[in-house]
Amino acid sequence: MTIKDKLLAQRIYMLLGALFITSLVVSNLIFQKFFYWYPFDIEIFGANLFEISVGILPYPITFLITDLISEIYGKKRANQVVVTGIFASVFSLLIVLVADNVPATSWSYVNDDMFHTVFGNTIVAVFASMMAYLLAQFIDIQIYHFWKGLTNGKHLWLRNNFSTFSSQLVDTLTILLLLCSFGIIEWSKFNGLLAAGFLFKVMVAALDTPLLYLGVYVFRKRFNLKVNEEISLI
Repeated sequence: MTIKDKLLAQRIYMLLGALFITSLVVSNLIFQKFFYWYPFDIEIFGANLFEISVGILPYPITFLITDLISEIYGKKRANQVVVTGIFASVFSLLIVLVADNVPATSWSYVNDDMFHTVFGNTIVAVFASMMAYLLAQFIDIQIYHFWKGLTNGKHLWLRNNFSTFSSQLVDTLTILLLLCSFGIIEWSKFNGLLAAGFLFKVMVAALDTPLLYLGVYVFRKRFNLKVNEEISLI
């Protein structure tokens, strides 16, 4: 690979990392709003099956990106992005904490009570999200590379979906357990939100498989990569 190609690969890696971090941090900040994502009114375990947090919307993007990085740049680079995402989440938490504690002026459009209502639970949310995310992402990367090695780099759809399904179940279960334990969400909604959240993530994971195939195809064609070959940025 030429120096020009390596520089391009480095820029793309940084861009993917930026998209990953943005999706992760935003999902932590907007999680308190819930919506119906399907027109049918179906209840399961006493909760609407399609009633989920808007924080879930950008979250599947993070798993698509780590799978793409795992496939093209390798396990080490994927883990680096995960760790960077944790740092970004902690840093954003500190900023929100300071902003929540400084007093608003009398003419401020957003007063202290309004700001605290929206962002007051962010500390708990980010903590819960980080714990769930850290566990889920490392599981996703481990399973992804297990299947990649087992299939000698073939059957991309298999490792993409198997790794994401497993990690998303862990992620949804962990974050709901923590949020319910801290009193952010009522325990009565646990089963319904678990089913709805996991179903949404599974469907998105299945739908993003063609996007992963497209991304891998573009990378392999542009950088002349063989099946199971990875880009070294060193």
